[in-house]
Amino acid sequence: MIVILLVAGAPSLCAQGLEIAPFGGYRFGSDPFVIVGDAVDIDGAPAVGLVFDVPTSNGFQIEGLFTHQQADIQAIGAPTRWRIAVDHFQVGGLQEYDVGLGRARPFTTGVLGLTRYAAEADTEVRFTVGAGGGMKLFPSPHLGVRLESRVFATFLDADTRAIACSRGTCIYALHVDVAWQAEFTAGMVVRFP
Repeated sequence: MIVILLVAGAPSLCAQGLEIAPFGGYRFGSDPFVIVGDAVDIDGAPAVGLVFDVPTSNGFQIEGLFTHQQADIQAIGAPTRWRIAVDHFQVGGLQEYDVGLGRARPFTTGVLGLTRYAAEADTEVRFTVGAGGGMKLFPSPHLGVRLESRVFATFLDADTRAIACSRGTCIYALHVDVAWQAEFTAGMVVRFP
């Protein structure tokens, strides 16, 4: 549905311009990997990615995000090292705020999409939501810096169980396993008219 809305509005959005920002940084948090029966904690690793924003109106921008984290780990009791990766594919929105700072623009962002977890012979894809904020600094009209922090919540597993039923009506309990990750990045913004 989101893709249909973006494609339908593409001609008017393209006239507004485009911002592209490659970035690098560091991501840490929950690591949902299990190798050889042992949980793996990588304590964080570098992350790289690309974000693009299409301005619409009043500081709101449609945002697309790809971010990649990769680490080599050795699980306890395993004789070899494993290469693991976490990729986020997200779409959402960004709101810039005009607070009288000139070429500095604070912003908040909210995204949703998919996260791909990959180890040597196993790949899993899960639903993810993310939120963040930061600052864009534009020393020139078409070139700037983007400083940002984000948090991602990836839904790994969910189940429901009836905990009480009476006369055909039940009360259900929902249990969700969530992997939390935080990411701090810096990147260069290129703005096209």
